[in-house]
Formats: sequence, structure tokens, C-alpha cells
Amino acid sequence: MAAMRQEKEIEFVPVSTEQVPRPKPALKMMDAIALIVGIVVGAGIFRTPSLVAGNVNSPEMFLSVWLLGGLVSLIGALCYAELTTTFPNTGGDYHFISRAFGRRLAFLFAWARMSVVQTGSIALLSFIIGDYLTQIYSLGTFSSAFYAALVVITLTGINIIGVTFGTGTQKILTLVEVSGVLLITMAGFFFTPTAAIGTASEISVSGNSLGMAMVFVLLTFGGWNEAAYISAELRSGRRGMAKALILGIVVITVIYLLINLAYLKALGLGGMAKSEAVAGDLMRITFGEGGVVLIGVLVAISALTSTNATIFTGARTNYALGQDFSVFRTLGKWNGQANAPVNAFLVQGLISLALLGLGLFTRKGFETIVEYTAPVFWFFFLLVGIALFVLRRKEPHRERPFRVPFYPITPLLFCLTSAYLLYSSLVYTGVGALVGVGVLIAGFLLLLALPATEKVSLANQKS
Repeated sequence: MAAMRQEKEIEFVPVSTEQVPRPKPALKMMDAIALIVGIVVGAGIFRTPSLVAGNVNSPEMFLSVWLLGGLVSLIGALCYAELTTTFPNTGGDYHFISRAFGRRLAFLFAWARMSVVQTGSIALLSFIIGDYLTQIYSLGTFSSAFYAALVVITLTGINIIGVTFGTGTQKILTLVEVSGVLLITMAGFFFTPTAAIGTASEISVSGNSLGMAMVFVLLTFGGWNEAAYISAELRSGRRGMAKALILGIVVITVIYLLINLAYLKALGLGGMAKSEAVAGDLMRITFGEGGVVLIGVLVAISALTSTNATIFTGARTNYALGQDFSVFRTLGKWNGQANAPVNAFLVQGLISLALLGLGLFTRKGFETIVEYTAPVFWFFFLLVGIALFVLRRKEPHRERPFRVPFYPITPLLFCLTSAYLLYSSLVYTGVGALVGVGVLIAGFLLLLALPATEKVSLANQKS
């Protein structure tokens, strides 16, 4: 209570009284769905199925955990649908946490997202692209890093040019990506030699950890919440955002079930558990070594799609941070000509390039990025779920165009799932999680170091 009283005593005045360009509703329904599908259906679907297969005992259980992952994601999407339609804002999670818990906690979220979570995801996806492109054409010792840096610079530049060009690129990449996934699915169903199926299926599976299987499945489904960052830019309005989230999750679940059915048919459950690259093994069986090159291109395109969508949405949080805190006012400038937060894109790109440097000399740097991003991500994901309860209580009379069904059971399930994944990520990462905690502490110290006269914008508080 004391903390709440103290926060109320802070003087909140606009950072600037000038009329500044604001986000325009320039996105269509298909833009939003393409962003959701593009972010989620990334390189993970070509890596995690073998890990899931190693933790289940039957094909039925294998498919069931993927279906369950879709249902859990749909529950989360329903919660986000209420939040995004009730509080449409380019700040997304940052804005929800700010309204529910205050700007101090929201500042830590934006700080962690800018310095670790979002930029770490961009770096990781770019490295995946670099790894697969290197298999096709190597640029030398640091080939993966060179490709990765080129991806970050190019896609950041495209998004700086403007929202129309950026989302147009996203729709093209998503179309190519989904077409490639369907190609693999058809190869598994119709072209795989029967002899290969029998041999693969004879391998036994010893794993029986449903919890770990769900961790890998939900990691593969991760990213749909990024749509919250473009809720204020959607032409079809608030209900359109809810529709985009739900349709996006349904499309993703269908895609995942189809491609995993193809994996099962081609390799069998045991063959999948044994494989380190299930899509590569499937294409090798079907098309020979030429198929391996083809899948390399596909994975690169898939990761490229996710990277572009992540860059597009990530800059929106940095923009919201600049709107609320004058110390970061440079990030809060919206370029009216490009209809994009150009400065936020530039800062995000520079941090992503710095994180690429961690993996330039040692593979452990790459693994560390994975480790310290996960606990931070699930911690704030849990807070967003709790924020739904808090905002229902704090603002009961606010118009809610979409209400999460079966309240409070639905958001409670969402919170419990997030808490479980937070626990699992802490146990799994161990020491690596300390890096993420260290970044949060650094952000907290920066918050304490801000002058007492720090002026906070009211721009996001009136909506």
C-alpha cells in the first residue's frame, strides 16, 4: 500500500506538449494473421518434434500434446483478446502491465524486453538463418554470424522504410513459409518410400515425460502474443484483433498437426526421437541429398519470416518506453513519413547485433542467449495473465468489446500454465537464468537512478 501511495505522489506531466505523429490504423486483418503465423511457425517446428517424440510413448500421445499445445495457446489468445480489445495500444504487454501494476514494473518489462527477450529472439533466429545458409554457401569461418548480421541490418532497414513495405514483405514470407511446410507435409504423406517407414518405426522410445514434452510444444507455439503490439494499428478495430488472434492460433495448430502427422508417417515415433533434424531426414528419404538443400532454404525462409515479424513488433515496446519515460524520449518519436518508430528500430537493431557478437566466437554464447531469455519471458507472461484479473477489478466499468469466456477459469488456466513454464525454464537453464536476472537488476538500478523529477508522459494513460 505504501508503494502505491508513493507512486501516486509522483508528478506525471507530458514529456512534450507538441503534436507528434501517432500510429495510424494501416494494418488489414490478413496483415495481423500473417504476423501471428509468421512469428509462431518458425524454425522451431523443424527442431522440437524430435524432442517431443523422445518424451512420449505413443503416436497418439505425441499428437495429443500438440493438440493440447494449440488449446493452451488458444486460452492465452482469448485472454489477450480481452486485453488488446479493451486497451488497444502499441505498447502491448508493456501497456497492460503499466495499467495493472504501475510504470515501475512496466519499465522493468520494457527494459528486459529491449535488452534481452526481444533482441535475444532476433539474434537467435538470425543465427538459425545463418547456420542453414552456411550449409548451402559458406562465407568462411564466421559465415553464420555474417549472414545473421546481414539479416538484422536488412530487415531493420525494410521496416524503417515503412509499415506497408514491412507488412507486405511479411505476407510474402509467410506465404512462402506455409507453402514450404505444406510441401514437407505432402512429401511425408504421399512420396515417402514404404520401406523407410517400416525401418524407422521399429526403433523403440523410452521417454515418458509429458511435462517436458509440453515445454517443447509450447515453446514451438510461442510468439502469438506479439500481435498485441499492433492492436492500435488494425483497421478492422477492436473485435478484429480478437478474430485475428483466434484465427491465427487455429491456422497454426492445423499446420503443426499436419506436419507432425507427416513426420510420423515418414519416420515413425522412434525414428523421430532419434533424429536431430526431422525435416531434413524426411526430405532425404523422399528426394535424396537435394532434399536436404531444399529444407535448408525452407528453414532459412521460415526463420526469416519470424525474424521480420519479431523486429516489426519489438520496436513498438521500445516506442512505448520512450513515450512514458523522458530519459528514453528518443525512442518515443514516431516518424510520420515512414509511419514507423524509426529510432526504436535502430536501437533494437544495434542491441541485436551486439548479442550476435556473443555467438561469434563460441557456441556457448548462443546457448546462453536461449537460457537467460526463457525465465524472463515467462515471468512477465505470467504477470500479463494476472493483469487481466487486476484490470477487471480496477476498471470494472470500462467497455470490453470482447470478454474472455468462462471467466475466471480461462485466465486462471493461462496463469497456471505460465507459472509452470517459468518453473521449468528456471530448472532447465540453471546458471544461465542468472544473466536474465542480472539484466532485470540493472534495469531496477537504472530506475532508482532516475531523478526524482523524472517526467512521465500521460499519452498512454488516457487511452
